Amino acid sequence: MATDMQKLLATSEEDDDEEMDTDVKEEDDGDQRNRGTRAASGSSNDEFMFQQSLQDQVDTPGGGGSRRSRPLEEKERTKLRERHRRAITARILGGLRRHGNYNLRVRADINDVIAALAREAGWVVLPDGTTFPSKSQGTKPPGGSSVVAGGSSASHMASQQSSHPAIRGVSSTGHRSPTELNSCRMKGVFAPAPSPYDLPPTQSPELVGCANKAEGLIGCSLGVINSKQILEIPPNLTEQDFSGTPYVPVYVMLPLGVINMKCELADRDGLLKHLRILKSIHVDGVKVDCWWGIAEGHSPQEYNWNGYRQLFQIVRDLNLKIQVLMSFHECGGNVGDDVCIPLPHWVAEIGRTNPDIYFTDREGRRNPECLSWGIDKERVLRGRTALEVYFDYMRSFRIELAEFLDDGVVSMVEIGLGPCGELRYPSCPIKHGWRYPGVGEFQCYDKYLLKSLRKAAESRGHLFWARGPDNAGSYNSQPQGTGFFCDGGDYDGLYGRFFLKWYSQVLIDHADKILSLAKLVFDSSCIAAKLPDVHWWYRTASHAAELTAGFYNPSNRDGYAAIASALKKHGATLSFVSGEVQILNRPDDFSGALGEPDAVAWQVLNAAWDTNTPIARENSLPCHDRVGYNKMLESVKFPNDPDRRRLSSFAYSRLIPALMEGHNIVEFERFVKKLHGEAVIDHHQQV
Repeated sequence: MATDMQKLLATSEEDDDEEMDTDVKEEDDGDQRNRGTRAASGSSNDEFMFQQSLQDQVDTPGGGGSRRSRPLEEKERTKLRERHRRAITARILGGLRRHGNYNLRVRADINDVIAALAREAGWVVLPDGTTFPSKSQGTKPPGGSSVVAGGSSASHMASQQSSHPAIRGVSSTGHRSPTELNSCRMKGVFAPAPSPYDLPPTQSPELVGCANKAEGLIGCSLGVINSKQILEIPPNLTEQDFSGTPYVPVYVMLPLGVINMKCELADRDGLLKHLRILKSIHVDGVKVDCWWGIAEGHSPQEYNWNGYRQLFQIVRDLNLKIQVLMSFHECGGNVGDDVCIPLPHWVAEIGRTNPDIYFTDREGRRNPECLSWGIDKERVLRGRTALEVYFDYMRSFRIELAEFLDDGVVSMVEIGLGPCGELRYPSCPIKHGWRYPGVGEFQCYDKYLLKSLRKAAESRGHLFWARGPDNAGSYNSQPQGTGFFCDGGDYDGLYGRFFLKWYSQVLIDHADKILSLAKLVFDSSCIAAKLPDVHWWYRTASHAAELTAGFYNPSNRDGYAAIASALKKHGATLSFVSGEVQILNRPDDFSGALGEPDAVAWQVLNAAWDTNTPIARENSLPCHDRVGYNKMLESVKFPNDPDRRRLSSFAYSRLIPALMEGHNIVEFERFVKKLHGEAVIDHHQQV
């Protein structure tokens, strides 16, 4: 998310071409300087070549003029070849940045690419180019010093840039000062093709390494943590004793693609192996997405639960529990998404003729990540409303997998309420060019939500209010650069208050309606709703990013109390995606955007506590180091709380092969024990 956040996509092709031209010019200048230096050095080799050239001219009749002109022709040919080579290199680097998420510097060359690939393969690359397998760590490589290579913790990796969200090609040599420590983005973020409903963007959209849950990540990229490198534990690390604290069940989120598009287990043997390891360290269960685009992917009301039934049976055989997420959104395009699971095919067909079923911004760009809440009661889905579609899907799940709910294997059903399964508007879509810390845009311009807005304006007697704000800026605006979000701006005027109240009420009403249906379907089972951590611009008066996301939470109003009350009404648990761990060693990323993750978390938790709403939490992206785990423990255990309040569960994101590696699984086992309130004794400190 100095730059504010690291870019997943670096520069446009025009920028690459400009860099290429500049580099060629610099190299030409460098050639001239080098030639001057060589002439001044008077080396024996240069003298020999010069004498040989004279001899050639003497020996070749009439060749003197030709010999004198040849260097000029050769120079032009060399420049053309060099420009051609650099043009190809620039396009290769542009593609790696855009589609491979390589965090290459602006002046990168092929050596940087090779180094990044070596690091991703698990090798250690020293600054002088010395390369050796990570298994050699702790030994002294030829010509180098002993190195403790950074591994799974972003807090122990040297940064190449000061900006953000998976750094590939991170130098990991020796100790670094806190200001040099950097985070890493997730590898393999899927960049979907542009929607056919999108208008031509005014600027080249850039995938950047941030979403509402990815700024300043402590989590590590797959490319880095697959290196099997061991972290050095900071000698001054403060350890808290959580023995005797309340037991918090621990769940591990399964890979997004654990069930393939045919609703089959993608890797049964690999999954079983990993689940047995989790069972051996006393993890309570796993959490899995039940994708709408898979189970009802081809035809309306034709459901396929075969893969999920197989998965649930494996979980039950291992005596584990399972939390289920009813995922009514697409997968792909957000940070951490490594597979593409679109909405059902038949829904996409409807969207081609009626694109207003999707959320729409002021410029008319559609976002097919999930359905607009404006069609909750509109019969536009082959004769059904969106609410009826969601209800039928949940009822089919309840009927087909009843045995696992009735015997308690399914311990909680989380209801997807928006993008990423979270209760929020898709106000910060990466595919439309948003980058941290932009305020985002209001998503209320489909014809169904505009009809709702018009109705609300008419009821107030002010029909001219039936519009969205025209001075709220664009996705990447900052609050003080807009007339709506600035201090004393229109957000706090009569129209602004009317609009924001309507906008946030649509969000609350959507949650209220779906949760009432979910409670009807799942009866005695625990249900939950996920709430994101939108923390940037929290220390401004308007809280602009929260307003566009649907949380009417300016400095003079509590926007989370009404949401907590809606969840309490249906006995639902509030599942909060926390971001406190993201700020470790990254204070600049948040101070520049006036963000306050801890304050947002505290406000949400207090809103839930005030209504006696149960709370579950999950981290945003993987973390494998002790520093990160300790930060998560502080946000989960509430060690200084005299009321000894506890969470209903904690979901760890996410099960990836790196978690199963020797040192990482040891650290995770310590984390699980502390969440369980067990005593943890270190017999030695692993360095």
